Amino acid sequence: MTKGLRKGLTSYGDAGFSLFLRKAFIKAMGYSDDALDRPIVGITNTGSDYNPCHGNMPALVEAAKRGVMLAGAMPMVFPTISIHESFAHPTSMFLRNLMAMDTEEMIRAQPMDAVIVIGGCDKTLPAQIMAAASVDLPTVVVPVGPMVVGHHKGEVLGACTDCRRLWSAHRAGDIDEQEIGEVEGRLAPSVGTCMVMGTASTIACMTEALGLSLPMSATVPAPHAERVRIAEASGRRAAEMARSGGPRPSEILTPAAFRNAQVVLQAIGGSTNGIVHLTAIANRTPHRIDLDSFDAIGREVPVLVDLKPSGDHYMEHFHHAGGMPKLLQQLGSLIDLDAPTVAGGTLRDVVAQAEEVPGQTVIRSAANPIKPVGAVAVLHGNLAPRGAVIKHSAATPSLLQHTGRAVVFESTADMAARIDDPDLDVRADDVLVLRNTGPKGAPGMPEAGYLPIPRKLGRQGVKDMVRISDARMSGTAFGTIVLHITPESADGGPLALVRTGDVIRLDVAARRIDMLVDDAELETRRAGLGVPAEPAWAARGYARLYWTSVLQADEGCDFDFMRREP
Repeated sequence: MTKGLRKGLTSYGDAGFSLFLRKAFIKAMGYSDDALDRPIVGITNTGSDYNPCHGNMPALVEAAKRGVMLAGAMPMVFPTISIHESFAHPTSMFLRNLMAMDTEEMIRAQPMDAVIVIGGCDKTLPAQIMAAASVDLPTVVVPVGPMVVGHHKGEVLGACTDCRRLWSAHRAGDIDEQEIGEVEGRLAPSVGTCMVMGTASTIACMTEALGLSLPMSATVPAPHAERVRIAEASGRRAAEMARSGGPRPSEILTPAAFRNAQVVLQAIGGSTNGIVHLTAIANRTPHRIDLDSFDAIGREVPVLVDLKPSGDHYMEHFHHAGGMPKLLQQLGSLIDLDAPTVAGGTLRDVVAQAEEVPGQTVIRSAANPIKPVGAVAVLHGNLAPRGAVIKHSAATPSLLQHTGRAVVFESTADMAARIDDPDLDVRADDVLVLRNTGPKGAPGMPEAGYLPIPRKLGRQGVKDMVRISDARMSGTAFGTIVLHITPESADGGPLALVRTGDVIRLDVAARRIDMLVDDAELETRRAGLGVPAEPAWAARGYARLYWTSVLQADEGCDFDFMRREP
C-alpha cells in the first residue's frame, strides 16, 4: 500500500516528477528526508478568532503533534473551515455540510495515512465525522472539551441553559440591565464548549460511544491539563493506525455502534440535534437510523446522567464522576460492549477501566434514574407525517398531554415583531406555532424552536408553554417544545396549513402531534398554497447548492448526493 508523501501524487503525467516536486517544495519548510520518509498523520486545525469554543486549539494541535512524533510518525497540520454556533450567519447548520465537504476534500487531496480531527462546537464534530466516514481513512476524533462552570451571586451557571433562564427573567423584568450585563461576563468563564448537556457535549459523548475517540475524551474540561494529555495520546494512537492501516471508520461505525450512540443520547438527556447529526453520519455509511427504532430505545433506556437541562449538574461533574466509561458500565446490557474502538480494543475494555467514585450522584444506576425513560421521543400525526421530536426529559410534565389554540408566526421575523406586542391575542394554554424555519425555509434550520414566552405572559409568571416548529432547538434549552416537524412548511409540509385559532393536540405518551382540523378543510387550504417561489438567498454559490440539495431533518439535513447507498 502506498504511504506517506508518495500517496495521492499530483498529476503531471510523470509520477517520478510529481514526487520530486512535492519533496522539493516541502523541503523548503526545513523537513529532512528522515521526517519525510515516515507515515504521515494529518491534523485538522479549526482554530479561529470567531470560535471561542476552540480557544484551546493551539495547545491541542501541539499535543497531538507531539504524540505523533513520540510514536515515530510525521504530523502535518492543515486548516479547515471553523464554525461557531453564535457567529455563523444565517445558522451554523447551514454551514455544516460545507465544513464536511471541506474536511473530506482536504483529507483526500493531501497525503496522509491517518487523520486526527479536532473540534467541538455543535456542528463541527458532526461535519468532521461525516467527512471521516466518507473518506474512510483511519481517524481519531479529539473533542476540544467543555468549559468550566461560571458563578453569579453564589449560583453556579452554565452556558447556555442558565443564559436562557436568566434572559427570560430579564425579558420578564426580574433582572435589570446592569445585572444581565454582569451575567454576560460570567456565563462562559473559559474556552471550550457549553458545560451543560447541549449539542456539543451530546456529540462528544456519542463520539466516544461510537468508538471514534479515546476513553474520557468527551468530558475532560477544555482548560484542564488532562485534555492536552488526551490529545497527545490520540496522536500516539493515530501514528500506530497510520502504520497498521486501521481500524478505519467503516470498521468502527457498525450497526452496533450506531445503536450504542442512540442509547447514550437517550441516557445522557442529550440534545435533539444529536439524532439529526447521527442520521447524517449514518447516511455516509451503508447503515441507517430509523426514528421509530430510536423512539423504542427511548422507551427502554432511562436518563442516568444528572446534568442540565434535564438535571442539576454540569459536564465537569460528569467527568469527575467517571465520565463515559462509568456511564457505559451503568447501562450494562443496553450497550453492545463488543463494539470496537479506535483505542484498539472494544467497549468492554473501556468499561473494565471505569473509575469507581465513592458518593458520586451524577451518574446514576438503572435502579435510581433521573428519568425512567430516555430523553427524546419521536412524534407522528397529521402535523408531522415523517416525524417530529420532543426532549420530554426537559419539558413540563403537565404539558406533555395538552390541547390548545394555535397562535401562528410565519417566520422568525414575524415572531420577533409580534411576540412582545401587548395586544397579541395569546393565553398561557395556547400553542405557539413557528413555521418557515426548517432546512430550506429559514434557511439552515436555525435553533429558533425555543420560542420565547410572550412578554406579557412572562410578567404574569408563565414559565413554559407548548411550542412547535420545523426548526431546531439548542440542546442547552428546556421546555415543552416540539421540533423538526417533517416535512417542513417550506417544503409543502402540513405545518404550512395551520391557522391561528386551530386546535392542536400534543400527546407525548401516545407519540402524537395533530391539528384537530378535518381532512377536507386541510385539502382546501393546501390547494390555496400555490408553488413556493425560489428565494432570493438561493441565487448563487453554496446557497444555491444548499437550496437544491438539502434533505429534510429525518434524513439528517445532509445533501442528497452525499449519501451512500445502503
